[in-house]
Amino acid sequence: MRSMKIRHALLGLSSLVAITACNAQEPAKTAPAAAAPAATPAANTDKPPVVNGVTIPQARIDFLLKQGTAQGQPDNPQLRQNIRDNLIVQEVISQEAAKKGLEKDGEVALQIDMARQNVLVRAYIQDYLKNNPVSDDTLKAEYDKIKAQMGDKEYKARHILVEKEEEAKDIIAKLKKGEKFEKLAEKSKDPGSKANGGDLGWAPPGNYVKPFSDAMIKLHKGKFTTEPVKSQFGYHVIQLEDSRDMKVPGFDEVKNNLRQRLQQQQIDKMIADLKAKAKIN
Repeated sequence: MRSMKIRHALLGLSSLVAITACNAQEPAKTAPAAAAPAATPAANTDKPPVVNGVTIPQARIDFLLKQGTAQGQPDNPQLRQNIRDNLIVQEVISQEAAKKGLEKDGEVALQIDMARQNVLVRAYIQDYLKNNPVSDDTLKAEYDKIKAQMGDKEYKARHILVEKEEEAKDIIAKLKKGEKFEKLAEKSKDPGSKANGGDLGWAPPGNYVKPFSDAMIKLHKGKFTTEPVKSQFGYHVIQLEDSRDMKVPGFDEVKNNLRQRLQQQQIDKMIADLKAKAKIN
């Protein structure tokens, strides 16, 4: 019942969207010997290269070096040489592109403008999160809140979802006559579970909408609801297969995911506030 389930709050949280800077491109392979001498003096890697009279900014080199070491690469002459060679190749090609006037091409200019905007968006979000950090106390409070909502048990259930109450009553009547739940589940409107005989797997009550969870937890093992259960999705017939004590992951296990979740909420609110203040026609 994927459309009906609420995303599991402590596990499987989606990654934070677009809050980290783009990874730099992998350093290009060292150019062939004909283009770059095999034994470049070490001192040259500390000087910004000059290509056709154009000096490549030291800041660009430093930025890529910082990116590389942040990704676990050792700061050594080989890394610096790779960065240098890569920037030289980029500068040579960029100069040729400029000679051909490609930067004035409409599509190229559009891509440059969009790349610039994306960098600004990421920078703004990074700055916002830096100035609005999520404290450990806030994380712990959120963890305790979710833990309380989830409860201490999880349930393995099946369900059949239909549009009309009479359809649900007809299914219940057939179940009472001994027809198999799995077979009747082929009529379910829930594409996520119908192929599996209506099986929803193990989940805490908090993963479901309230009318569903309220009915599910009242069932005894192996029993099904004798009245249709109405929710905003339609009418359900529910069968409880089993229940068990639930092992909730510890705070430290989910702390980072919770932080990402709350940061995403911060970003969503920030965006909504900015849109509300903006004049949009």
